[in-house]
Order: sequence, then structure tokens, then C-alpha cells
Amino acid sequence: MQLHDLTPAPGSTKKRKRVGRGHGSGLGKTSGRGHDGQKSRAGGAKGAGFEGGQTPLARRLPKLPGFRNINRVEYSPVNVDRLEACFADGDVVDSDALVAKGIIKKQNELVKVLGNGNLTKSLTVRVDKVSASASEKIIAAGGKVEAPC
Repeated sequence: MQLHDLTPAPGSTKKRKRVGRGHGSGLGKTSGRGHDGQKSRAGGAKGAGFEGGQTPLARRLPKLPGFRNINRVEYSPVNVDRLEACFADGDVVDSDALVAKGIIKKQNELVKVLGNGNLTKSLTVRVDKVSASASEKIIAAGGKVEAPC
């Protein structure tokens, strides 16, 4: 078999329509577009989604889902069990210490301590926010929760 012997499988290809090539072709005169009207003319058909002049559905719906509050303050969560694992008894937990231990990435991140887990060590916590349950656990273990919380 040579390259010039290759042909498509029978029935897999169709001849293209050659419109406007005389009435003997079956697609002469109006070229399969019918008589008159907007759709018979070049560029005359309205695009997909056109609703007769009514504002289309794509423009009536919001661009993005939901609502994004521009004043939202995002805190990096740190649980009490993480403090238990990473800090020794009597340590001070603040942004510098959390960055040094690799718990948060940047020193200027806002941090909130949450109450998941147990705490047995006495720690002094100085972060941006502390949840009520975390605060109870820290104080119960003999630690302190200091400002700026």
C-alpha cells in the first residue's frame, strides 16, 4: 500500500454544498434561504440568545454567584491542640512565635485561636482574636489571654 492509495472509508465524507451556482444544482436562485425576510439576507439572523429586544437572560442574571463583602476581615485559624503540640509550658504565643514555629506564614497575618482540642500547658496568648471556648481552655490550664484580642 502506498500513500496515494489511501482513501476515506465509503460513506464517511460528504460533498460540500455549493450554493448560488444555478437552478440546476438545486441550490440556485435563493440558495436555500427561502424568499425575502431578515434571515434571507447576509448577516440578517439574530445571534443565539436574542430575545426579540427584551434584555436577554444572560444580561438579566448577576455576573458572579453570591455576595462578597468588601469589608470582610479574614483570620488565620489556629486551634488549641496545635498550641499544645508546638509550644512549651510558660511560652508566649504571638505572631512572631507562630511564624517561627511555622504555624502561620507571615508576621502581619490576623490570627484567631479556636477551641478545638485540649490544652494542658500554661501559655500566655497575645493574638488578634480568641474564641470563647479557646479562652476558657487557656485560662483553665493556668494560662493568660492578653490584648490585642
